[in-house]
Amino acid sequence: MPNYRPIFPNIFTAGNIFCGFLSLISAAEGEPTHAAWLIILAGFLDGLDGKVARLSGGGSALGKELDSLADFISFGVAPAFLVYTFKLNVLGKWGWIIGLVYITAAGYRLARFNLLATSDEKKHFLGLPVPGAALTLVSYVIFCYAIWDQIEYGEYLVSMMILFSALMVSQIEYEAVPDKFNTRANRLKLLYMVILALAALIRPRLLMFPIFLLYIAAGIIKEAVRVVKAATVNRGEAAEDADDADPADEQE
Repeated sequence: MPNYRPIFPNIFTAGNIFCGFLSLISAAEGEPTHAAWLIILAGFLDGLDGKVARLSGGGSALGKELDSLADFISFGVAPAFLVYTFKLNVLGKWGWIIGLVYITAAGYRLARFNLLATSDEKKHFLGLPVPGAALTLVSYVIFCYAIWDQIEYGEYLVSMMILFSALMVSQIEYEAVPDKFNTRANRLKLLYMVILALAALIRPRLLMFPIFLLYIAAGIIKEAVRVVKAATVNRGEAAEDADDADPADEQE
């Protein structure tokens, strides 16, 4: 008997692709906010397809590959094209180089996710998730049009694109949405997510960008703390080794 369960999550994945394609068209037609909102909608559908797959038991290898393809279009190509069309094009060859680097980093990040999806990435993301990078970029576009009715401080947008490209291929750990909320830590994560989601719903055009930016900054800060702690421990161990070696040196 045919198994129709994979159809349900794949419907959301197809919607993700559809939104990414429409975003490309909107950007080409000079509608940056429409293009940005379509990528936001793609992010919403992308968040649902995995949940639907688990609830319906419709997960499959084909669905996983299709989801990566959808993410590459909607969160790799579409935001790069949007930013290039309205800001990067004035930089000449450097503009398309920056856009190409971002797309390549997104493709690499998605390929690495597929390799790690059954192990480490269940608890955390290794490197900035591609949707997180894309949603931050396009929410900045929405933020600018809400305040100034145009994209201001384009140098910040370009800088974010370069930074996010590096973060996507980095080893920095970012929090993932837990599959289960049976621990105190996971329940706290759920509480934070609900609070931030409610805040974003109240003033989406103004609050989405700060919220997404906070998520990215939290990963960087967490990694910086980890590096400092590791360096402190290493210095302490080195000092202990030196102290242990001193009596022997005195006997010689």
